[in-house]
Amino acid sequence: MQILQDISLKPFNTFGMDVHADYYTEITNLAQLREIAENTALPAKRFVLGGGSNVLLTHTLHGILLHNKIKGIEKEKEDEDHVWVKVGAGEVWHDFVMYAIANHWAGVENLALIPGTVGAAPIQNIGAYGVEAKEVIDHVTAWHWEMQKEVPYQNAECAFGYRDSIFKHQLKDKVFITSVTFRLHKKPNFNTSYGAIEQELQKMDIQEVSIAAIADAVIAIRSSKLPNPREIGNAGSFFKNPTIPIEQYDALKESFPAIPSYPVSETTVKVPAGWLIEQCGWKGFRAGDVGVHEKQALVLVNYGGATGGAVWDLSDNIVKTVHDKYGIELEREVQVW
Repeated sequence: MQILQDISLKPFNTFGMDVHADYYTEITNLAQLREIAENTALPAKRFVLGGGSNVLLTHTLHGILLHNKIKGIEKEKEDEDHVWVKVGAGEVWHDFVMYAIANHWAGVENLALIPGTVGAAPIQNIGAYGVEAKEVIDHVTAWHWEMQKEVPYQNAECAFGYRDSIFKHQLKDKVFITSVTFRLHKKPNFNTSYGAIEQELQKMDIQEVSIAAIADAVIAIRSSKLPNPREIGNAGSFFKNPTIPIEQYDALKESFPAIPSYPVSETTVKVPAGWLIEQCGWKGFRAGDVGVHEKQALVLVNYGGATGGAVWDLSDNIVKTVHDKYGIELEREVQVW
C-alpha cells in the first residue's frame, strides 16, 4: 500500500478545489484497512473520499484521506421476483446503474447519471425522479474501526431519511463502507410520473416504456439541466429541498401564491430549494470565479479559480436571503470539509 504525503486533491473532487491532504492512499481491499488501523504512525483523523462529487473542500485536510477504490459486482442470490447484487463501494454509481439495466434488473434506472460512487449512495440516501436508494438497498457492509472487522447493517438499521442516514450521524467517522447489497426487481414497476420523465419519453418517441428508456430519459434531462463537472466545477445540488409544516406553507402562499410544493405527510410539504433560490435573484449570479449556475439555481459552480471558502460564503449569503424572504432555513446537501 502506497501512502503519499502532502498531495493535492484537485483531481479527486468535482468542484476542482486545489486543497491538500497531509496523507493520502487508495483503499482496494480489507487488508489495507486493517493495516491503516494498526499503523500508529499515521494520523488518527481519517477522511473517506469516493467520487468527490458531494464534497466542498475548504482547507488542508490534517489527517489521512482514504480514497475508496473497492471494486466488484456479483449476484449473491435470486428468487422469482428479485435478485440480490453485492457491489463494491468504489464502483462508479452510474456504471452500476448501466450494469443493472444491461441485466434487466429494475429499481435504479431513475437514479441514472447521479455522480459519485456506490459507497456514497447509502450515506446520502441518494434520490432523483421519485426514487431513493433506500428503496433498493438490502444491507450495507462496512469496516468498523473499533471492532476491527466488517459489520453488516440491514436496511432498517441504516435510519434512512431524506438525503440522510446513520452513516452521517452515529456511525460518522466510525466505519468505512466496503460494499452495498441491493435487492433489484426482475419485474419492473415503472416510475415515470415525477419531473419531466413522461414528457421526455414522448419527445424521444418511446412507444413501449422500459427501464432502459427511463434511464435514457433521465440522462437526457440531467444533461440538459446540470453542468458537467469536467467542464465546470460543481457538486450537483448544493442544497436540500426544505420540508416545512403545512401551516407555514399556507401562510407563505398568501404572500407568494406561486410557491410550489410536494406533499410529504399529512402535516408537512416539501418546497423546491431551487425555486426559492431563483426567486431571490441568485440564478445565474457570478462574482469572480464563483457563481450559481444559469440553468439550475441549486448548483453552485467554480469557474476555475474559486476557493472552497468563496463557495461557502456564497452559500451562506443564499441561505440568509432565502430565510429573510421566506422564513425557510436551507440545509446544505454537500459535505463541507
